[in-house]
Amino acid sequence: MFEVINRRTANWEYLGSNHFTTFEHYLLCTISFSTVMPAVFETAELAASFKWVERFTFRPRVRDTAVLELAFFLAGTGMLLLTVAWPKCCYPFVWTSLVLILEPLNRWLGREHFMEYLERGDWRPIVSLSVGVLICGFFWEMWNYYSWPKWIYHTPGAQFLHVFEMPLLGYGGYVPFALELFVLRNLLWRGAPRVTSRGDVDTDRLKDRRP
Repeated sequence: MFEVINRRTANWEYLGSNHFTTFEHYLLCTISFSTVMPAVFETAELAASFKWVERFTFRPRVRDTAVLELAFFLAGTGMLLLTVAWPKCCYPFVWTSLVLILEPLNRWLGREHFMEYLERGDWRPIVSLSVGVLICGFFWEMWNYYSWPKWIYHTPGAQFLHVFEMPLLGYGGYVPFALELFVLRNLLWRGAPRVTSRGDVDTDRLKDRRP
């Protein structure tokens, strides 16, 4: 999905891919990218076990309303259209638009969604996913920096203070990326296990893995 959008925004490119055939390149990319979701969710479970994360159990509540859900969906759709129309200045919306589109879809389809936690004032899933993906992102960028083939970034207005190949501001994009993985997983997998307090997996949920 992001690779398709990147054809328009051109925010990253792969150096050294010419050493492989088209089939080899896409095969290796598929194998590599198939580890992204498991890595983020496993590291998020680790982050959920940190004692300080428990401080986010009772935080400000966000009331879930039909108006808010519709606003999310329209805002996300608008951001995606702006990205396609003006990719050089609106490319950051790539990392926020999809979560705003898919979050209300999950709510309407009866799938797990962020607002069911935020209504209770429980911000732990968001905090855990954010910490988990930043840990993953640091190691991904470090390994990429010394690799060949590798990817590099083209981020207008943010090409400074690099940490490896990634501009420092670019690491902020990892946070909504993790949230997008969460809503995408729940959209595609109705019976996905929930992460409960201290990172434990809800085993009752595992018993029901309906497609």
